[in-house]
Amino acid sequence: MKKCKPISCGVKKEIPEQSEKLNMKPRRWMSISMITVCLFAALAITVPISAQTITTFDAPGAGTGVIDGYGEGTFAIGINVYGAIEGYYIDSNFVFHGFLRAPDGTFTTFDAPGAGTQQGVGTQPFGLNQEGAITGYYCDASYACHGFLRAPDGTITTFDDPDAGTGFLQGTVAQTINDFGAIAGYYVDSSNESHGFLRAPNGTFTHFDPKGSTDTIIDYFSGLNDFGVINGYYVDANNVSHCFLRPSKGAITTCDVPGAGTGSGQGSQGASINNFGTIAGYYVDSSGLNHGYVRTEKGAITAFDVTGAGTGSGQGTTPYNINDFGAITGNYVDSNNAMHGFLRSPRGKITTFDAPGAGTGSGQGTVPYSNNFGGSITGYYSDSNGVFHGFLRQ
Repeated sequence: MKKCKPISCGVKKEIPEQSEKLNMKPRRWMSISMITVCLFAALAITVPISAQTITTFDAPGAGTGVIDGYGEGTFAIGINVYGAIEGYYIDSNFVFHGFLRAPDGTFTTFDAPGAGTQQGVGTQPFGLNQEGAITGYYCDASYACHGFLRAPDGTITTFDDPDAGTGFLQGTVAQTINDFGAIAGYYVDSSNESHGFLRAPNGTFTHFDPKGSTDTIIDYFSGLNDFGVINGYYVDANNVSHCFLRPSKGAITTCDVPGAGTGSGQGSQGASINNFGTIAGYYVDSSGLNHGYVRTEKGAITAFDVTGAGTGSGQGTTPYNINDFGAITGNYVDSNNAMHGFLRSPRGKITTFDAPGAGTGSGQGTVPYSNNFGGSITGYYSDSNGVFHGFLRQ
């Protein structure tokens, strides 16, 4: 469960805090978002289940092969309220490139300046906000990693955390961006330890590590909300993971789930936080089985498992994203180690689904990664040949 460093895909001081600036507008934004939520809810209840569809897609230039057991193809990561989708694709030389898929299905592909062009490196977008700004990271020809921000007009700015290492698989890994342009992620220092960072819209960095952390990770599409609250996980000296919550003001708290294992490779991980402070994530129990959970702003935790999830080590239920309604999406692994998608409603009803063409063998199947206000879900699936493709479930 210990986080791999970049592409297998400490400093404890605080740089002057910038997060207070993030709280100047969100209260006003929240009233607007509530209107948006209500409108989407009114629309959603008029749409019959039978009208929901899954569209599959491939980015131009995506590879169609498998190299050393690793599939090429298209990996859709984030979707915003307008239906724009971002992610990355791996070409036939196993080089990574970014893409943005417009709501009408047209693609724009891009590479961060300085991204390497040899096997195993390139550009990997992860975060997308409602304005269409994209963040992520790229690795250069020396396999050192750097953050980037792609503005809605296509302009790309690269950046490095000031304390990031410059060696092999060290550097800056940007993962999530909120609607005010703040970016969160982690950096790997010259000692190969990971630390959390928050990059304010003006480019100023704040560093942080929960007490007891040997590696601090913000690893998912929506680990930072519009109030500047960050959710992620850290790994302790015994290789046990712990969920953490970093408010815009005040101390970092842990949010471990009852039932989480305490052995190496076990523990709790935070994956996503919405604008109401509700967290979705998963925990690994003492037998190595994954379980999903949702944690309210007040700290009440509800664990859940998808019917059909396997009960063996490495199997089970893994949420990836929660929207502002409280709907959660993710995947579950069955007893044959095949992956399937799920959507858990705010009231706890779980619907399962598979992308058309998804393989049913071990390591194959459907991986939903994010869901927006309107209930649309994007992610990727692996076919029977081990090649990856994007999908949109509406």
